Amino acid sequence: MEIRKTTLQDVDTALDVFAAAKRYMRANGNASQWGDEYPDRSIVTYDIACGSSYVMLENGEIVGTFALFLGEDESYRVIEDGAWHLDQPYGTIHRLAPNGKARGVSKACFDFCTAQIGYLRAETHADNRPMQRLLEAYGFRRCGVIHGVFDGGERIAYDCIAHI
Repeated sequence: MEIRKTTLQDVDTALDVFAAAKRYMRANGNASQWGDEYPDRSIVTYDIACGSSYVMLENGEIVGTFALFLGEDESYRVIEDGAWHLDQPYGTIHRLAPNGKARGVSKACFDFCTAQIGYLRAETHADNRPMQRLLEAYGFRRCGVIHGVFDGGERIAYDCIAHI
């Protein structure tokens, strides 16, 4: 699977990927993680401007998207009911979404991200059981609970030590 930076020409397709991921989440018991308006065009263009947005392609078709931010993430400063496994620089995966047309999207994302930085953090909604399983299968460990910057909602926090 090819992974490259998202361009402004990819925004509509990335939004279509998010729409497909939301349909999947709602059909699988997670109706509340991403509302109708999130992620939206402004979030995707912000991620592109930061150089943090990526698309995943299979046979030339965009089949997934995610953002990887390197450095401290405001949402991750305070953790409740647990602790991070390390206190050192990290990357954070946000808004990982497949369109449902390809297998291995999450693994490709995680492999790419661990190649960029050896310590990763991620979070997901308590109702997003498929993402919890994917994170744990890859080697991410539950650390506690954080609160999202955008909505203040509780998220299960994970980290993964790939290499240090």
